[in-house]
Amino acid sequence: MHPHEELLHRFYQSFQRRDHAAMASCYHPEATFDDAAFSLQGADIGLMWRMLIERGKDMQLTYNHIQADDQQGRAVWDAHYSFSQTKRRVHNHINARFTFKDGKILTHHDQFNFWRWSRQALGPIGWLLGWTSFLQSKVRKSAAEGLQQFKVSRGV
Repeated sequence: MHPHEELLHRFYQSFQRRDHAAMASCYHPEATFDDAAFSLQGADIGLMWRMLIERGKDMQLTYNHIQADDQQGRAVWDAHYSFSQTKRRVHNHINARFTFKDGKILTHHDQFNFWRWSRQALGPIGWLLGWTSFLQSKVRKSAAEGLQQFKVSRGV
């Protein structure tokens, strides 16, 4: 198995164990993360995982289709959890892409169907507006504010 495949297995196994510190250790100091809710760099990536793990008390995660070589990698993962703001159950199916530097994750991009997610997480509002850039921007702003509040509450 390629060392980067081992790294991705270690990352997702840490996620399954809810070990945010082990997840954060998989990232390069110059890492970037991007998905429909967050665009982050460096230590904020690990902090995001910590926040999501601490808030997602009922989260269950499965992953598969790990592939990686010297330059890039990918994985497919599924998260089942109650969305913290609405308590609605969500099943999010995510395709992840990675690049690597010095044996660590340098770039991590998670892609999922935002409209599908918003219908589950937000209910009727997600159904009506989940396909719009307006709701996507609102979710990104809310996620950034939530992470900032989490940082302050943890003294980071």
